[in-house]
Amino acid sequence: MAAEFAGVGLPLTTEGLGHGCDKLGVKAAEIWAVLTVETLGCGYLPDRRPQILFERHIFHKETGSTFDVANPDISNPMPGGYGSRGAFQYTRLARAIQLNREAALRSASWGIGQMMGLNAVVAGFADAETMVSAMVQSEDQQMEGVCGFLLSNHLDRPLRNHDWPSFARGYNGPNFAENQYDVRLAAAFQRFSTGLLPDLAVRAAQIYLTYLGFQPGPVDGVSGRMTRSALAQFQGQEGLPPNGILDDLTLQKLQQESATSTSAANAATAGGGN
Repeated sequence: MAAEFAGVGLPLTTEGLGHGCDKLGVKAAEIWAVLTVETLGCGYLPDRRPQILFERHIFHKETGSTFDVANPDISNPMPGGYGSRGAFQYTRLARAIQLNREAALRSASWGIGQMMGLNAVVAGFADAETMVSAMVQSEDQQMEGVCGFLLSNHLDRPLRNHDWPSFARGYNGPNFAENQYDVRLAAAFQRFSTGLLPDLAVRAAQIYLTYLGFQPGPVDGVSGRMTRSALAQFQGQEGLPPNGILDDLTLQKLQQESATSTSAANAATAGGGN
């Protein structure tokens, strides 16, 4: 399971974010508001798998309640029962895949914008399998899926107009008020529109550091104490001046080491390693 859904996991780029802004006719603050409320702004787990949330009530619908009696924790007419975020969601997904792969992929939300697999075609993909394959590769492709979904459902207008209840209803569902989805969107937008936006270079470094086993803190594009400490540790390991400052050479080294570790993991998987 880990090998199947762990890919390159490339961070969001300036081009990817800019393309999304252009397609939706918004500025970066609007996009960061949505992404932050959905996933705290990062599309991947530390093991390079996309962030997911498996929805048992969707699997119930997708499979016509076939598996409800034997597997009520992953097939159930009632929403909920999620358990822990992160890797545990892939444990749930793996069980569902054993029962019905297509329905399982359609029953999880994927990536930085938590796109439901059942919305793959609406978002511009051929099917859920194709969507998942794209989201494994990069946050730019995850962002592309979010834009496709928003445009297909005419949610770009309420996003541009900061009509958070209308946007929340279309993106999060009719029960959005139960978790104050619109309120949290408004607060996130206010924070990003009046303060600093995530620095994409710092954010990429945080993601690469996380992949490599360092502890940079949250992936937020802010070079705080934990990020500087992780950078200094990495720099010392690579024979660079351990000053905790993200310069071009450090970022290049991070990209190289991350790519090398991905290739090594893929080779071990191909060779039957664990």
